[in-house]
Amino acid sequence: MKQRAKHFAISAHHGQRRKSSNAPYITHPVRVAERLEAAGFGEELISAGYLHDVVEDTPYTIEDIKEQFGSHVAYLVAAHTEDKSLRWKERKQHTIDTVRVGGKEIKQLIIADKLDNLLSLEADLANQGDAVWDHFNAPYDQQKWYNQAIAEVMYNGINQEDIPDYFKTYEELVHRIFVS
Repeated sequence: MKQRAKHFAISAHHGQRRKSSNAPYITHPVRVAERLEAAGFGEELISAGYLHDVVEDTPYTIEDIKEQFGSHVAYLVAAHTEDKSLRWKERKQHTIDTVRVGGKEIKQLIIADKLDNLLSLEADLANQGDAVWDHFNAPYDQQKWYNQAIAEVMYNGINQEDIPDYFKTYEELVHRIFVS
């Protein structure tokens, strides 16, 4: 299933580029899935890592994901898919709320994604300086609010044994980028 999900994501994201680095977009979902695999998670969660942006950023639907990968993978992808018809702050508040009340797999998927985004942002800040903020739909202060809010709620309702090491890495990175 993991390899099918990877190939599906590669095909779905073909030609897409990352916002600020212009790298092929697929590098992001691959890193998210690899982080989930390195943390020891199962095939369905890893597959959702590959597929997490497919519905949000391509013509594919949750039904397409469900048909190809089953209802659990579709559920995880749906939980992480933003409604692009909403304004930026509404979409981000929905993600914060999802992290606050979501189950462990939803939290594990979303934090793996957000961590990869911040690692890319940190590298872009080192290369481009504050000009990197021009590539985003919201300015620095809104990005700070969003990432700090996720860091504050990501531990809610999750057992210690279900918290992967990368949660702490995310927390440290939020502090390094937005507080230090």
